[in-house]
Amino acid sequence: MYTPDLYKNENQEEIRTFLKENSFGILINQTNGKLYATHIPMELGINAEGKEILEGHISKLNPQAEGFAANDQVLAVFSGPHSYISSSWYDHENVPTWNYIAVHVYGRIKIVDYDTSVDQLKKLVDKYEANSANPVRVENLSDKTMREARGIFGLEIEIDEIQATKKLSQNRDDHNYKNIISELEKTENPQSIAVAKEMSKCRK
Repeated sequence: MYTPDLYKNENQEEIRTFLKENSFGILINQTNGKLYATHIPMELGINAEGKEILEGHISKLNPQAEGFAANDQVLAVFSGPHSYISSSWYDHENVPTWNYIAVHVYGRIKIVDYDTSVDQLKKLVDKYEANSANPVRVENLSDKTMREARGIFGLEIEIDEIQATKKLSQNRDDHNYKNIISELEKTENPQSIAVAKEMSKCRK
């Protein structure tokens, strides 16, 4: 991922928090000479060998899986808040731009066994059901319903490299920086307001 030095995020703790909070990503690989991409949740974890991984699953009907054996190299892309930045918000003439946060994870993928797949599903469901009034638990699903789990491939991606971009107007002076935050907050757009919140964390 092309990232000018000014916008590189190398804070590992911050990156991992981002991945946990923005875990719905795009899994990209090459299958039969074509690029494939699938939108799936991928959760950050640690495997039995103590190595950092992403866990996820795809349908067995998805042709993307055909490429994993021939080439295990994959890219997982995760996006955070983003917003258009109008140059009318500056006190000088300039071009408009876009502020955003994104993380690219490069790694090697493998298909895991059924029991591991079910364990992954349990963790995934428990995470997102935590605030439900009547939380669903995989352990309580019927055998008939659980047969659907036979229709997926559970995946582990052993992480080789993480590239993170946090482009939040770091090149602007304090006056213009604060004005960008103010203008973003006026938009009533949830993405723009989220960008303003992230900018406020970076510079008081």
